[in-house]
Amino acid sequence: MGKTYERIDGRLRAFIEEQKVFFTATAPLSGDGHVNVSPKGLDGSSALLDDRTFAYADLGGSGAETIAHLRENGRITLMWCAFTGPPTIVRVHGRGEPVFRDDPRWDGLLPHFSDDIRKRTDLRAVIVVTVERISDSCGFAVPAMDFREERPLHTQRFARETEESFGDYCAGKPYVATSLDGLPGLPLPLPPRTS
Repeated sequence: MGKTYERIDGRLRAFIEEQKVFFTATAPLSGDGHVNVSPKGLDGSSALLDDRTFAYADLGGSGAETIAHLRENGRITLMWCAFTGPPTIVRVHGRGEPVFRDDPRWDGLLPHFSDDIRKRTDLRAVIVVTVERISDSCGFAVPAMDFREERPLHTQRFARETEESFGDYCAGKPYVATSLDGLPGLPLPLPPRTS
């Protein structure tokens, strides 16, 4: 039987910090808009800022659906599943906000991530989630799978980019500045990094 919690601490915090992947879900307000679910990973790319605030690095990719939905309405759900150990699922419902490179909060958020993540030229934004509801449930139907390694492909792909070429890359992707449903995505041209 699932439970709800007031904060992410103790066992819940340890569980979240041990997982190698989590999922984000967002949607536009429009009833016929596209719901988006994205997997997130990479060591050092997410952090619990306190017991009711979670943040993760938004890195380069083919679109910016999560950012567009958060800019429109702020709704987000995060989900972690145990693929090893006791079967558990943790969901966090909250309000998310993209913090872009030119935001005064940018420099204060970066120390929460690993050096490798902070140095990446494809770090587009930091998504900050203020928690509204925390719950867990059984993960009896989630398969047991062993973690082998992180895939190096994303890091290798974007390691080739300079600040300038990454800006050009973003400008050339139709679903970076505008979502599938026509909502504003990333501000382009990308603001320069302050650090």
